[in-house]
Amino acid sequence: MSWLLKKIVHNEAMREDPKEIYGWRVFMLACSACFGGMLFGMDSGIIGGVLTMPGFKKTYGLEDISKVAAANLSANIVSTLQAGCFFGALVASPIAEKWGRRMALIGAAVVAILGIVMQTAASGHIEAMYIGRLICGFGVGAASMINPLYVAENAPRAIRGGLTGLYQLFITMGIMLAFWINYGSLLNIKGPAMYIVPLAMQDRWEEARATLSTVRNLPSDHPYVEEEFAAIATQLEQERALVAGSGFWDLMKEMWLIPGNRKRAIISIVLMICQQMTGTNAINYYAPQIFQNLGVTGNATNLFATGVYGIVKMVSCGVFLIFVADSLGRRRSLLWTSIAQGLAMMYIGLYVRIAPPVEGAPVIPAGYVALVCIFLFAAFFQFGWGPVCWIYVSEIPTARLRSLNVSFGAATQWLFNFVVARAVPNMLATVGANGYGTYLIFSSFCFSMCVFVWFFIPETKGLSLEKMDELFGVTQLLEHKNADAERGSVGDRGDKASQVHVERVNE
Repeated sequence: MSWLLKKIVHNEAMREDPKEIYGWRVFMLACSACFGGMLFGMDSGIIGGVLTMPGFKKTYGLEDISKVAAANLSANIVSTLQAGCFFGALVASPIAEKWGRRMALIGAAVVAILGIVMQTAASGHIEAMYIGRLICGFGVGAASMINPLYVAENAPRAIRGGLTGLYQLFITMGIMLAFWINYGSLLNIKGPAMYIVPLAMQDRWEEARATLSTVRNLPSDHPYVEEEFAAIATQLEQERALVAGSGFWDLMKEMWLIPGNRKRAIISIVLMICQQMTGTNAINYYAPQIFQNLGVTGNATNLFATGVYGIVKMVSCGVFLIFVADSLGRRRSLLWTSIAQGLAMMYIGLYVRIAPPVEGAPVIPAGYVALVCIFLFAAFFQFGWGPVCWIYVSEIPTARLRSLNVSFGAATQWLFNFVVARAVPNMLATVGANGYGTYLIFSSFCFSMCVFVWFFIPETKGLSLEKMDELFGVTQLLEHKNADAERGSVGDRGDKASQVHVERVNE
């Protein structure tokens, strides 16, 4: 396994690390955790096709209402899940810290299953559908926060990008499966631990060391394990000295009052806003309607095209994770895909504006180019803004704040996912003929993201998680003594904490 990775991944860390840490164990651990992403993808992909099915329209009263009213009802059904995801991502952080990543993931899965059962049993009762999607959202949102956090903490530094990005790959796999389930249903159915950081934070040092040894597939006294464990322990002790408390409000102050931590929190939030404003989930949720806007007629044809779109997303993401994520790096991936996505969306918008499809008429050559641009957009997104955002948000925070930072990032993603899901049907119905303005708006956002990345996103490829403080300008000038010497009076500890704040050097 390690020799193959060395041929594919090109960075210095791969050459320096022991080959044993790149065995099958770490890949299986990452894949097992990322099934939460497939749950998200399945729900995202399946709802758009379901909304176009005659049986669903009849059951939920979508047949005999106006175009705008149908758009509103569809948007409400889709976006209720995102509302639940927003709150699920926020509450997942304290749960993951208290009970661990593994138990939090299991709990998220149970909640999501309950929501899916309610949706399946709704049978035309729109209230039950809403409640089921909201509950499912709680589970999906919690999983979206825990999955990348869990994998980033487990992954060796040289392949952290690829392993953390597996979350996005599983999302695309879920979307692809959902698209083809919809297509098959239309044709054939008539009428659904890392434990090292949490353990160390609780002073369970021997358990933490044993877990790290197991994950890395090396003896506990191996120099690589000793070095990584010492780096984690040192960082946690520095963070404890920097801010005396460890409650929620202490962590919030540490995140927002220390410039280097505040910078990372803001970058995480803005990245997740940008990810959604590319317009990717507009296509995920409403692909059949979008293909229809581009002149593709027939429900079966629309769903078939949507299925192909799902395959393109999955394959592109897989290629990125294997060959690009830990070789090209995060920054360059975001830069070039910003421009590529913007151009693809711009062409679609201009085509719909200049030569709008005529109902009943064959698709003109320019229309086929627009269809190709939809598929190209999907590929470009998977080479940058899809997986890289999850990778970056999971790896840049300081250890004490990683869970909280990822929680804020995931919640932001779901908030703007909700905004897009709720707005797009109305945009397609009202913003210009055939909704051409929708594509131009997303194109403008894509171009602006390139500017943001150029000025504010440093490269993190190949860096250990413990080096992120240095990269973002958080340096503590503090000499650590042994634990017994540090235990003084409460007043002494307060004086030390104040002194650290005075001596801290920030960017």
